[in-house]
Amino acid sequence: MQKIVIAIDGYSACGKSTTAKEVAKELGYRYIDSGAMYRAVTLYFLDHLVTPSNPREVMKALFAINLEFRVNAKGISELFMNGVNVEKPIRKMRVSENVSQVSTVKEVREAMVALQRKLGKEKGIVMDGRDIGTVVFPDAELKAFLTADIDVRAYRRQQELLEKDEMVDIDEIIQNLKQRDQIDSTRKESPLKKAADAQTIDTTHITVEEQVDEVIRMALSKIVRATTRPK
Repeated sequence: MQKIVIAIDGYSACGKSTTAKEVAKELGYRYIDSGAMYRAVTLYFLDHLVTPSNPREVMKALFAINLEFRVNAKGISELFMNGVNVEKPIRKMRVSENVSQVSTVKEVREAMVALQRKLGKEKGIVMDGRDIGTVVFPDAELKAFLTADIDVRAYRRQQELLEKDEMVDIDEIIQNLKQRDQIDSTRKESPLKKAADAQTIDTTHITVEEQVDEVIRMALSKIVRATTRPK
């Protein structure tokens, strides 16, 4: 069967990563969490006191950062930065509060987009983020755009944080999500927006299983079409 690129974009806490991981698992594709990559850069900036508005500091930091995804014993893809597993620290609230600002930096986006395209060169991948279907892979065979009500998104994010033993007030999370939406949607470099040929999935009132089933259904249709298309 012909392999395709599946791009899943949308707002924070809409279930992008969870859905993308399950879709990749079902199809036997590689999963790439582009958001985790920006979070890792943000973590490095915070830990090394890098000023996002200082191009020299930014470029020096980017040259010092090495990102790679490794599949663990359970078959789960995890992000390593400079040889260290950063899956837990990049999910902390301190990173969430700064990732949108770091993501607006032109040099950061150019470096991450170049790496993402390299990772997806052979196809057979599922990548989620905010500009995957519009900037990273504008020719992706399948593009899905996830959205959900802000209150539902905030509750989901709070549950994620609780699972990591981090208690954050729901109002603080709502404010953070609204701020990130604003920054992500209005930034000059690769703003968050739905691709013209993307299919919207509102996850407010559906389960993760239903989200995954819907994307799988769309993916299989695209795969069959790509496989049977005359060469």
